[in-house]
Amino acid sequence: MGVKRSLLVLVTSVVCFCVLASFSHAVEKLDRGVIAVIQEDGSVYVGWRLLQSDPTDVAFKVLRGEGPDGPSKKLNAEPITDCTNFIDKAGPTGLRYAVETVRKDGGGAVAPGVTPIEFQKDRGYISIPLKGKYRAQMVAVADLNGDGQLDYVIKQPDFNVDPYEAPGYWKKSEDTYKIEAYRHDGKFMWRYDMGWAIEEGIWYSPIVVYDIDGDGKAEVYTKAAEGDPRDQDGRVQSGPEYLVKIDGETGKVVKKIDWLSREGFESYNYYCRNLLGVAYLDGKKPYLIMERGTYTIIKIAALDADLKQVWYWEATGENKDYRGQGLHGLHAADVDGDGCDELVIGCAAIDHDGKSMWTLKKGHPDAAYVGDVDPGRPGLEVFYGIERSQKEDPVCLVDAKSGEIIWGYKGPSKHVHGQGMCADIIGSIPGMECYAGEKDGSNYWLYDAKGNRLSDKSMGTLSPRPVYWDADPQRELNLGGRVRDYEGEDYGRIDGKVMAIVDCLGDWREEIITSVEGELRIYTTTIPAKNRRVCLMQDRKYRTDVAVQSMGYYYPPIEAGVPMPQ
Repeated sequence: MGVKRSLLVLVTSVVCFCVLASFSHAVEKLDRGVIAVIQEDGSVYVGWRLLQSDPTDVAFKVLRGEGPDGPSKKLNAEPITDCTNFIDKAGPTGLRYAVETVRKDGGGAVAPGVTPIEFQKDRGYISIPLKGKYRAQMVAVADLNGDGQLDYVIKQPDFNVDPYEAPGYWKKSEDTYKIEAYRHDGKFMWRYDMGWAIEEGIWYSPIVVYDIDGDGKAEVYTKAAEGDPRDQDGRVQSGPEYLVKIDGETGKVVKKIDWLSREGFESYNYYCRNLLGVAYLDGKKPYLIMERGTYTIIKIAALDADLKQVWYWEATGENKDYRGQGLHGLHAADVDGDGCDELVIGCAAIDHDGKSMWTLKKGHPDAAYVGDVDPGRPGLEVFYGIERSQKEDPVCLVDAKSGEIIWGYKGPSKHVHGQGMCADIIGSIPGMECYAGEKDGSNYWLYDAKGNRLSDKSMGTLSPRPVYWDADPQRELNLGGRVRDYEGEDYGRIDGKVMAIVDCLGDWREEIITSVEGELRIYTTTIPAKNRRVCLMQDRKYRTDVAVQSMGYYYPPIEAGVPMPQ
């Protein structure tokens, strides 16, 4: 990989002691997430999670086991208090690395050791071999068996049909989609064939993997149908449609309910737009969100753990101004400070109780991100790149509570395209930077949080992928297959299609999950950090953003500083 100061050679994870006393309905159990990475110079990087439930005075000791069953040696004389990583300069003379928690009250626990199972000097990632020579299209990350480790659920093959009925878009499906589950260590768990009633396109088959029912194991939720109802040309325009709940351990369908109906939609293109999401609507436990429609009518149902409808909302009648405001994704966030998650469905927001909040009436945005973009303002903001041509404010920042435009580009646009970017990538400027561009390359915008335009140049892509990678609090960017600072160091190459960026191993920095033929690759950093943060997966906003990475278009997650409810 050639990563400067952090060549990755071997990464492996282990079931570690979980300091959560018990699993509640809302809290996702996580282990210590220990990784051990043999570096280019022979030293070993060890990283682990700081958990939400850790006391503020928790410290850590790193142990190296001399042989599979031999005694362990403590490697740091003083407990580590300022970070959650360690470099063993002595190199891999032992076979196991473990992390011990230390507290002032004398309590603590030792995680089981990490045993390197493979050493390849030319490889800088975890490899999850797939069950054939295909590429994964989507990946979800969740704990399927309750052991505290995060597993992987993919959809394959990487083939997409767009319902848009124009030349070059819709085409006949070549195969059926399969959902496959792989344990954290690469062991194949199960396969679910979606069948010919689900066409081979992301809008026909949204997938969310999350522990909605609170048993400590994530379920798989997806749109399903029966038999082979294809028309002569290959379109599915009839037959029953369902939401199915699949057991995460076995792959068996355990429950199904009707999907939102096709009724009221003007055409095939409009009713074939389907999404799923997760939101803490009462601030205490997760609810499943089912959505149909993007460009005209939008239908949304909120479902509880038993898949019973809590509320239903539709962009018709008194909500007609919400028509066509949909995003190619879905964000859940507490935008009004009441402790409950609202839904940002695109250029509009729906309250936690299913009531309309606000709409920009600007149409469909290709880019939309919710977060504390400007830390100098109270509350959260939404950054937009609006696809439909606008007279002004095609790229803008909006108050997430009121929908009021804070700042925007005061000129016209043609077609703002791609997922853009919203992330803190420049440390000398407070807040997040916001980026978007025209499809034809005629205009690009990079703004700071206050609306000052920093650049009108292309980043080389309309969808940069921000990632926490080095030791500073800013994100780096995955551009052209390389991880680099916006204006600075190049950290090396990442191969394959980026499917997810998520804090799934080690400390608070993120992993990059890519797809190549026959393989998932999980890249991680080994740059030592001198600070520590609670695992990002225990930030409620970040976690629900991660949950929707396996459906719709890919929008990198943003944390909001709101912990998971206890």
